[in-house]
Amino acid sequence: MEFRALAAALCPGLDSRPWVTGGKRRLSAWASKNKLYQGDNRIMDKDKILEQMRSGPYSRRRFNQLLAGTGLSLMTIPVFDKPARADEQAIYFTWSGYDVPEAHPAYDAKYGPPDMPLFSDEEEAFQKLRAGYQVDIAHPCSGRINRWRSANLLQPIDTSKLSHWGEVFDGLKVVNDANKDGAQWFVPWDWGNTSVIYRADLVDVKEESWSILWDERYAGKIAMGNDITDTAIICGLMIGAADPYNMTDEEIEKVRLLLQKQKPLLRLYWSDSTEFEQAMATGEIVIASAWNSSVATLRSQGIDVKYMTPKEGRLNWCCGLVLQTNAPHPEKAHELMDAMLDPKAGEWLINYGYGHSNRKAFDLVSEELLAERGFPKDPSEFLSSGTFSKDNTRLDDLQKMFEGVKAGI
Repeated sequence: MEFRALAAALCPGLDSRPWVTGGKRRLSAWASKNKLYQGDNRIMDKDKILEQMRSGPYSRRRFNQLLAGTGLSLMTIPVFDKPARADEQAIYFTWSGYDVPEAHPAYDAKYGPPDMPLFSDEEEAFQKLRAGYQVDIAHPCSGRINRWRSANLLQPIDTSKLSHWGEVFDGLKVVNDANKDGAQWFVPWDWGNTSVIYRADLVDVKEESWSILWDERYAGKIAMGNDITDTAIICGLMIGAADPYNMTDEEIEKVRLLLQKQKPLLRLYWSDSTEFEQAMATGEIVIASAWNSSVATLRSQGIDVKYMTPKEGRLNWCCGLVLQTNAPHPEKAHELMDAMLDPKAGEWLINYGYGHSNRKAFDLVSEELLAERGFPKDPSEFLSSGTFSKDNTRLDDLQKMFEGVKAGI
């Protein structure tokens, strides 16, 4: 069943988007009543788990991690039938944080919310889709277009059905073979950076560089992304790889050694940005690799954070929407994509912390907000100023290597 439906079932009256304080108290009370904390093999004690429940919000992945600390999973919790729907909805397979009505208000106004299963990273999404998981739209970044298309997971998108297509920045329509062979395989939606976020009041930065993620002065207070897609490129820049997206065996070995050196300095590898944001707010973590939205989130809480421009360059990316080969609701899928291109959806996205693909969205936000986010009204120069995401020819090898590092092999 859906994660938010589960939360509501466990705690009647719970507001699960975001989880409000009262709802979190009810969830904590439910956990205590049902003795989730008994047993000798737990990885968190009861008070720690309760505190994390209160400090949400949580993605499906993070909630499962929390339950794993008690020896339970969603499979061990009583499951309730999913309410019948008046009409089948488009299925939008996406990242945590995007599963909100503000991302597609016009679609929701017409049909109600789409189904929104979540993935923690693109490799998880790719493997699930390749195994036959059926959705209409998925939300990878442009550097994965060729890999997904080569696996026969994509079909062309009919842009004549997208009323806002003419408002999309032309440069974003063609990134990473998005329009290969005269067909449109990818609808750009969000764009931004990966860089270093740090507590400006707690970290002494001598030079803006990715190397701070290996700074022994902050051992135990550093977080690194769990997705090798970004992490490998960061390491590639650190070792001076000729092409971080096409590394040699020798360069991959250097990356492995660099990750091994970093591992004992880390507090955690994060898959959901809320994992390190909560810890950074308390000072438990003071440095992390991060996306733009974490800056907006933490500053909105009054936390003094800064976002680096490393001397080696930021990682720049554009993510968007692809139509699955076996999409069960292709017409509604096109309507959902069009709703996400609407300037009103773009206004929400910019406030959330990312750039939007529709140029008209930038007319709906203030110059002050754009300056604070660091976004120009045209992404062309912005996205060309660092290392832009593209197809990684060694992704499978890097994934295998990274799993070995994390396992201590």
